[in-house]
Amino acid sequence: MSMKLQLHGAAGKDLQVSETAFGREFNEGLVHQVVTASLAAGRAGTKAQKNRSAVRGGGAKPWRQKGTGRARAGTIRSPIWVGGGRAFAAAPRSYAQKVNRKMYRAAMRSLVSELIRRDRLTVVESLEIAEPRTKLMVAKLAELGIENALVVVEAFEENIFLAARNLPHVEVLEVTALDPVSLLRYERVVMTVAAVRRLEEKLA
Repeated sequence: MSMKLQLHGAAGKDLQVSETAFGREFNEGLVHQVVTASLAAGRAGTKAQKNRSAVRGGGAKPWRQKGTGRARAGTIRSPIWVGGGRAFAAAPRSYAQKVNRKMYRAAMRSLVSELIRRDRLTVVESLEIAEPRTKLMVAKLAELGIENALVVVEAFEENIFLAARNLPHVEVLEVTALDPVSLLRYERVVMTVAAVRRLEEKLA
């Protein structure tokens, strides 16, 4: 089964794409799980604190067990002492969650299909600028009526990447680097025909 995508600026011209990749129902639970896993994988997980055995010192018993009238103490590095270790010290850890390849692809299909339904995906024949100038990129996006966008291209194009890197609400990605979080982060997604074809192959 195939469906049509309207090409921007090409009156009456459509792009035939697979309904398997671009016409799926929105699966909110799956998308949430994959996005959460993606954000979790980006966490550093480097937080570290010292427990009572890791704090320097505290080897000797501060006073004898009985006869002083004071509470029993075995070390000056006890968690209840000032300068002692943490009772439940944080340790470096990985926040990565396992996401099956089939789940990831299904979430991407679901997201792209929802972008099309909500009219947030703009497909253009090609996206080219003569030189790496920010104002040229702004002008190109203004032609499309867009200010906040994720621009997806098939392969690395230096002029486009350099022209867009100073724009706070614009990001340029290759199809191979596309992920669910990036698709959700911007108001609009602009894709070239070549990028759509490449994405269709990935999601088929």
